[in-house]
Amino acid sequence: MGKSLFIAEKPSVAQAFAGALGEQMNRGDGFLESDHLVVTWCVGHLISMSYPDAYGEEYKKWSFSTLPFIPDRFRYEVIRSSAKQFSIVKRLLTRPDVETIYVCTDSGREGEYIYRLVRQEAGVAGKEERRVWIDSQTDEEIRRGIREAKPISEYDRLSDAAYLRAKEDYLMGINFSRALTLRYGNSMASFLKERYCVVSVGRVMTCVLGMIVSREREIRQFKETAFYRVVAVTSPQDGAFLAEWRAVEGSDYYQSPKLYKENGFLKKEDALHLIDCLSGASKPWEARVLEISRKTEKKNPPLLYNLAELQNDCSRMFKISPDQTLNIAQELYEKKLTTYPRTDARVLSTAIAKEIGKNIQGLTRFEPASSYAQHVLQTGSSQTIAKTRYVNDAQITDHYAIIPTGQTQAVKGLSSLSYGVYCQIVKRFLGIFYPPAQYRKISLTLLYGKERFFASFRLLQEEGYLAVMKKPEKDPPQENRDDSEEAGRFDPALIARLEKMKKGAVVTIDRFEIREGKTSPPKRYNSGSIILAMENAGQLIEDEELREQIRTTGIGTSSTRAEILKKLEKNQYISLNKKTQILTPTLLGEMICDVVRNSISALLSPAFTASWEKGLNYVVDGSVTSDEYMQKLSSYVAKFTNQVKATQNVSALLPMYQYAAQYYKPAKQPAGGSGKSAQGASGKKRPAKQGSGKKAAGTQKQRPATG
Repeated sequence: MGKSLFIAEKPSVAQAFAGALGEQMNRGDGFLESDHLVVTWCVGHLISMSYPDAYGEEYKKWSFSTLPFIPDRFRYEVIRSSAKQFSIVKRLLTRPDVETIYVCTDSGREGEYIYRLVRQEAGVAGKEERRVWIDSQTDEEIRRGIREAKPISEYDRLSDAAYLRAKEDYLMGINFSRALTLRYGNSMASFLKERYCVVSVGRVMTCVLGMIVSREREIRQFKETAFYRVVAVTSPQDGAFLAEWRAVEGSDYYQSPKLYKENGFLKKEDALHLIDCLSGASKPWEARVLEISRKTEKKNPPLLYNLAELQNDCSRMFKISPDQTLNIAQELYEKKLTTYPRTDARVLSTAIAKEIGKNIQGLTRFEPASSYAQHVLQTGSSQTIAKTRYVNDAQITDHYAIIPTGQTQAVKGLSSLSYGVYCQIVKRFLGIFYPPAQYRKISLTLLYGKERFFASFRLLQEEGYLAVMKKPEKDPPQENRDDSEEAGRFDPALIARLEKMKKGAVVTIDRFEIREGKTSPPKRYNSGSIILAMENAGQLIEDEELREQIRTTGIGTSSTRAEILKKLEKNQYISLNKKTQILTPTLLGEMICDVVRNSISALLSPAFTASWEKGLNYVVDGSVTSDEYMQKLSSYVAKFTNQVKATQNVSALLPMYQYAAQYYKPAKQPAGGSGKSAQGASGKKRPAKQGSGKKAAGTQKQRPATG
């Protein structure tokens, strides 16, 4: 009887499979083997696409004459550093006694691609191949995945999409980087006082760079506007609460050009004039309650974590990069503490919802969450979770949301940072089994003369899921606070009075005040908010529920977004403040954007970039064939490569470079030093020679981005 071979993506995962299989195994060089089984592994990618010079000597030199470069048949090669392991894997895959191959690489498009390339270059044939698809690395889940493994042919369309994604990034990176470098590289190098400069672009990378540059330029162009609001402060007997004046219909200032919106003035003297008019009458100043409403509001627990949401929260809470968050999430997954991290879904599947009690039961052994998990089990809320918005098979592609597995043995070995991330995942998970938080909201309108004043009050009545989340609500900044709403600034006596207050009641005003405010510029992206913007095709939507409602195909994938930011930083196109996680462009990054905007502007469009990802999804679901997609891709690459070849606008870009450079003023250079520094727009020093030197500006031997 022949043997079964299990091939994993990395050694640690192979070890987990070997443990779950429960056989005594002997260790070989690059594999484990028993009487019935062989377990081996890749080390990430073993195979890569060949660089153009593998197709002919003429492609070694960057030249317009060899562009566009679109091979009829793509070539692949073994990655030199992985050659030994590939040789081992190839020998095992093609061994005569191996009859069945279980593909255990990561359950996603990239994991599929890793195995398919190995299979292709190893020449696997005549074997039964089955795909193991799992959501966690617990022994139970691994055994289920093996038991339910499907023929690999059922994943052929996923494989097609994986190959197309790689070809897409390769062709755009090679052709556009070479064409743009040949057209604009010398002028950019001259401006930067460098010997050479490579314009490295990529389908996703350049789009994200454009988002960061556009935001920085919005901030520069922002003009601060001061405004002055008028508020009434009621007497101590009436609770001393604030009510904000608004120029609604009926006001003497309705639609006046003196206004900033409807609740303030552009000039302080106009606000003072209104106060003079309001306080002209003799005291007591009595206002009448024109309207009053009372209602109970409920706030549902947030949806579960996908990778983007986790990266955003970790950037904000722990000030770590998306790449660090992904590494921690991967660590938690490999230690069997949480489920598969590279997921876009924020809900559970119907199947896992039926067994979710096991996860909750396991968390009763995790002391910080024990009482909350026990409460969930006692109330039985987990038994009805399938009927809620937290379970939806239609919103799941490859994997459900990131949740704790319930296995907690490895928690003790976590670093403090990994432990913190794990606790966040646990809290988010348990929160969905708790009721909504409940607030009491009271709103009233006061009429004083012809003018109306507005106040609203919001009081937390029942914690609900907030008992688990323990998420403190911070007051908004003073300059942005809406004085018509008081949150947590009043005592129970005031609420009791407001509950009894009726329409027509009289409220005494103690005084009128001016509250000065200023408009704020757009916020710079941080490493978390840019991930959310990428997930939503360039839209940064702060509201969690709205974000889910209008969610579209994003830019990049959950597994590639962190790497894209790393590439941009490595290329010195952006700067990342390690303490705040704020992202800003460099001068070189801005120049790259100007070049692309005036040559292949579609590369900067989030919607257009996302459309390519959507096209790959169409390949997976079978509505578009590989040939159709490849034909469109080839036409697009050829069209814009030829367009760059024909463009003669180099001199027109010089004023754009000069405009950007004014925000990167060189600082004093130390005596004998060869480097320069610059004062960036963010007020923090960054390298003045943005992309200076071989590592930064690049050489024509440098490989362009493929992201």
